Amino acid sequence: MERRSFLTRSAAVTGAALVAGPFQGLVAHADSGGARRGPGFGALRPVPDGTDGVVRLQLPKGFTYRSFGVAGETMSDGVPTPGRHDGMAAFPGRHGGTVLVRNHEVPGISPAFGNTADAYDASCGGGTTTLTLDRRGRLVDHRVSLNGTVMNCSGGPMPWGAWVTCEESVDGPEVVSPFPGQDNTKLTRKHGYLFEVPLDRKAKREPIRNAGRFQHEAAAFDPVSGAVFLTEDNFVAPCGFYRYLPPVHPMKAGRLLDGGKLQMLAVRGKPNAALQLGHERGTTYDVDWVDIPNPDPSFAPGTSWFVASAAVSSQGLAAGAAMFSRLEGATYCNGTVYFCSTQGGATAPGDELPPVPYPRFGEGRGQVWAYDVRRKRLRLVYESPHSQVLDLPDNIACSPSGTLILCEDGDGDNYLRGVTTSGALYDLAKLVVGAGDDDAEFAGATFSADGETMFVNMQALVGRTFAIRGPWDRC
Repeated sequence: MERRSFLTRSAAVTGAALVAGPFQGLVAHADSGGARRGPGFGALRPVPDGTDGVVRLQLPKGFTYRSFGVAGETMSDGVPTPGRHDGMAAFPGRHGGTVLVRNHEVPGISPAFGNTADAYDASCGGGTTTLTLDRRGRLVDHRVSLNGTVMNCSGGPMPWGAWVTCEESVDGPEVVSPFPGQDNTKLTRKHGYLFEVPLDRKAKREPIRNAGRFQHEAAAFDPVSGAVFLTEDNFVAPCGFYRYLPPVHPMKAGRLLDGGKLQMLAVRGKPNAALQLGHERGTTYDVDWVDIPNPDPSFAPGTSWFVASAAVSSQGLAAGAAMFSRLEGATYCNGTVYFCSTQGGATAPGDELPPVPYPRFGEGRGQVWAYDVRRKRLRLVYESPHSQVLDLPDNIACSPSGTLILCEDGDGDNYLRGVTTSGALYDLAKLVVGAGDDDAEFAGATFSADGETMFVNMQALVGRTFAIRGPWDRC
């Protein structure tokens, strides 16, 4: 079942922004004429795709794009390109080129793409593909790099030359799925893990079990401490913000080792702080970290998915950890980890989420938090006043100049939003979708090493990857 089947939303317009943190002076608010924003790059306009001339994006003047890596197209290894393009990272390639590692968030029970003999679990259709582009941005190679995983949502780039991909799932043969028609007894392995995908070869398909078995979303690496910060996207229960401390610093080991310690963020002096609620401008917390005694739980056959999905976070909550709503994208930038709480924040009158037949944790339109790694301090960067200003931020990236790029995952029009260092929220791109493809969204924004190209995915019925060129030095 699609996530949006769980997240039907209304879109009325009232409220006021609550902002704080590194972007001092940020004031994005709404009035009777709609949201007022900073100038950004100017008005958006339809721009044809440089590959085939079809208009798929609206962009500011001076920006162009082309698409590639389309779902269904045959890759260099003879395998059809899988769908549900999601999280992604760009790495420097040879001779000025670029290497992209891209997630495919395929849920449920389906045959693994590629060689099923190599798959982690032959009954799962998620994984990653690796794309090699030359210095002119032309796709020269495209192949399977990890298969047999499930719901590969986001992840994070690692500076030793690898992508860590995250399974947004706790499926396993012992867990009863809540989704109609999904028989988890067909699975051969437990899921809900991190997997490392090297740039120069296929992944070993070895999960990092001590980094937790939960609804993983994103990973952000701190090169000083060696910690990997992790987000959790559980739409029915409180979510945690975690850090995984490997047994050996990954920069020394040359990879992410299993056997480390998993911890969950707690607000100092405020056990089980309800951070999913609305907050005042300038909200800042000092934090501590509590240990997760059993990061890789197994369950008795027939265990409910709702029980399994909260097995790790409940350990942290018992020790006083803080509560968030649907933590999704995360990125590391100059000593700070920025991350999105997709349904966090206060609910504006008239912008409430409709009733649903399951527990729901979080009723807002999104928050952006910043964790200062050295000071151990958490700060609210931005909170959406209503869906017309910012609607459910998902993936997040940091531009070469430090601007945050937010990928929306709302039910209406979906945008890339920019938040500048001078404090302006603006529209950077709008997705143009065809009839019958209303669930299309942006995902996986990432910048080339030279900062001249933003790569971003369109997760849609026919997913594809965009390379957007423009004056990014002004972003």
